[in-house]
Amino acid sequence: MSLRITKLFCRILALLLILLAIIGVILPVVPTVPFLIAALWASSKGWPTLEHYLLNHSKYSDEIRAWRDSGAIKYRTKVIAIAMMIMSYATLFIVVVDITLRVIIGIILIIVGLWLVTRPKPTKDNKKTL
Repeated sequence: MSLRITKLFCRILALLLILLAIIGVILPVVPTVPFLIAALWASSKGWPTLEHYLLNHSKYSDEIRAWRDSGAIKYRTKVIAIAMMIMSYATLFIVVVDITLRVIIGIILIIVGLWLVTRPKPTKDNKKTL
């Protein structure tokens, strides 16, 4: 792919991810920050203005920087994410009859939950420095 096409693709992807993040602000079951982190990655490939905006956002910049710098996630965020996974699985368990699907999704959620709790917590170094 040419550089211009790659840049255009990354910009479109960044906009799509920001749209999903905005939906996450409105709907509590959709996460916001993971989409912003992905948008940061996409914007770093061809949209420095958007990348700068995300890194200096008034509400989400600390979490975005913590993830970018050290893969860190706040304790409160981990607790909320795991609680949402438990509630989602409980709902799935009631609604879905297929035992295979229940087991597969349960295993996936356990793996994601274990990965999540092993992420470090943010340090003071992740705070805004600009």
